[in-house]
Parts: sequence; structure tokens; C-alpha cells
Amino acid sequence: MIRMVNLYAQYLSVKDEMDTAIDEVMRSASFIRGPQVGLLEQELAQFAGVSHCVTCGSGTDALLLSMAALGIGRGDDVIMPSFTFGAVAECVALMGATPVFADVNPLTFNIEPESVERLISPRTRAIVPVHLFGQPCDMSHLCDIAEAHGIAIVEDNAQSFGAGCRMNSGAMLPAGSIGKVGCTSFFPTKVLGGYGDGGAVFTNDADLATKIRMLANHGQKPKYHYRTPGFNSRLDTLQAAVLRVKLRHIADWTDSRVIASRRYDDALRGVAGISLPVTAPGVTHVYHQYTLRVRPDLRDGLKDYLGNHGIESMVYYPTLLCGQDAYKDISRTDTCMDGAQSLPQSVLSLPVCSHLDESDQNRVVAVIKEYMSLHAG
Repeated sequence: MIRMVNLYAQYLSVKDEMDTAIDEVMRSASFIRGPQVGLLEQELAQFAGVSHCVTCGSGTDALLLSMAALGIGRGDDVIMPSFTFGAVAECVALMGATPVFADVNPLTFNIEPESVERLISPRTRAIVPVHLFGQPCDMSHLCDIAEAHGIAIVEDNAQSFGAGCRMNSGAMLPAGSIGKVGCTSFFPTKVLGGYGDGGAVFTNDADLATKIRMLANHGQKPKYHYRTPGFNSRLDTLQAAVLRVKLRHIADWTDSRVIASRRYDDALRGVAGISLPVTAPGVTHVYHQYTLRVRPDLRDGLKDYLGNHGIESMVYYPTLLCGQDAYKDISRTDTCMDGAQSLPQSVLSLPVCSHLDESDQNRVVAVIKEYMSLHAG
């Protein structure tokens, strides 16, 4: 079976380093808030080009902690893309605020700044751009909008860790470092993934970082002195040790995914019924996913055909958030959703990872061409 991500092959490539790191934690028996956690936070902050990094229990927790620290709550609107994973909407709703769903660009899959502008109201407290599939949003445009209206930007960078975005100043900034706060996930299949759940928050605001750290530790400061109701959201020491090893290799692994994605581009360009991923000007794409747009009447058939030939593929995402039962009665949605509406029936993500064998990739391409030649004519 050709899997979306070959985590075992990735482990074997760093086995000696990884086993040593895990053994050190086991010998220390310092499983919660051990020294590896603080070291990881320093290394992540340096990698992301920010002053402060606070690790936590998951990417969802990173979003929730950020919104709590910003004081987002009842009576507030938070704008987010309609085409994404449900964590952002979930966190906004749990804070008592209103999820507001914007349209997305059907070529890049990312939030449309023009849609964001249409949705801004006196209640708007934050914009959450989700850097989807490895490609950053149009942050220059979004920052201009946020600054003009006094709105915070909370970046969801769970899928684009290591990507870059060129700003109006000409500077290339890391995704997740541009807004008031950035969030990422260390779910195992992410660009930087652990061997379990985990997440982190990035910011240049020292006071905000202090508040997030306090909130993540039951609202305590110091211990047993509760300043505010908080959460129990910790990255354990074993995960920190794993992530420190992986962080040392992230540049090479990202290069491998980019190379694999270019091979797909070259092999699938011009195949009838398929549109290749588009990279927007001024960004670097790290290809957390390689996502095609397939003719809607053929997408499910192609997915099944790949599966029947031992090739895993995924549909991210089969339904817009604005149509989900959890949010349809407690949200607002842009009246124009032309970009987003076309995606749930057409997107299909192919295997792409740092350890995708080229012969396996050739097989994926051959099966796709075979199916499309039979059905797309």
C-alpha cells in the first residue's frame, strides 16, 4: 500500500538520533515540563523568527489559548475560511463568539481578502487565515485589512510550518510569525510532527506569551495561585525530544516534498480532467498536501480506482464548514461563496511526503493517467 505519509520510513532515517533522544528522557523520568520542552521552545522561536514560543497539548489548544488570551468571547465575530478543518470554528464557538465564514480562492485554496473585507463588522475581533496544504495566505493584503480596522490576526499555520510569505516591505517572513499570534500543530502527519499530539503558539508580544503560558497551566502564576480559569495543555517531554530531532531535518524533508511535488507537476501536466496545484506569487509552498482539482463527476471514481490499486488518497475537505450542523445556526457566511463551493466535489490529495519512493510515485501517476484516459475523454 502506498500511504499518504510514510512515518516509519521517516523514523528509520533518523533512528539512532531518535532512539538516543527518547532514551535520555526515559532515563531522566522527567516526563512533564522536562528540560527538552524549554529547549524546543527556544529552537522553534528561532526557526520561526519570533521572540516567544509556548508549546501546548495540540494545535487546537494553540488556537483556543490564543483566543482566550486575546479576550475573544460572546458578542465577538471571528472571520475564517469556509474551506478548512473544523478546529478554528470549534474554538471560536467554544469561546462564545460567532464564526464568520469567508470565501476562498479556488486555485490556492486560501481565504480571499476581498471576502474578508465584505464580512467585517463592528463586532469583528479577529481574522484567522489558515495557511492550507503548505501554502501561506495573502498576508500582505490581510495585514492591511486588519490594521485598517484594528483587528487581530491569528494565523493557523498547522499545515504550512516552514513556508514563507513576501510582505509589502519586500521581507520574506515565516508563515505563523506575521500576525498578532501564530499557531501550529505537531500531529504526526504534519510538516513537523511528533509521535502523538502537540502544538505551539508563536508571538512577538511578551505580555501575550506570558498570558498564554499561564492559561495553558490552569491559569496559575505562580504555582497554586490561580489568576484566571485556565486549561491543562502541556507538550510532554517525550514529544519535545522527538520534535527536536525532527526539527534538525525539516529543511531536507521539506526539499524532498517539494521535489516530489514537482515530479507530479511534470508528469500530470496536461492530463485531461485534472488541474494541478497553483502556487501564488510571493510565497514558498512546503506541500504538506499535494492537492489536485479533478472533474467533479470523476473525482470519487478516481479515488476508488487509486484505492483498488493499493494507493491511498484523501479528500480534504468534503463539506464546507458553513454547511455543517454544528455551525449553521450560530454563524455568518459571505453571500458570495463561488470559490469555496467548487472545491468539496473536486479536491483530491495524493501521497507526498519526505520519504515517498520515486518508483511508488511513478506508479501513482500511471494509475491516474490510466483512469483519466478511460473516463475523461
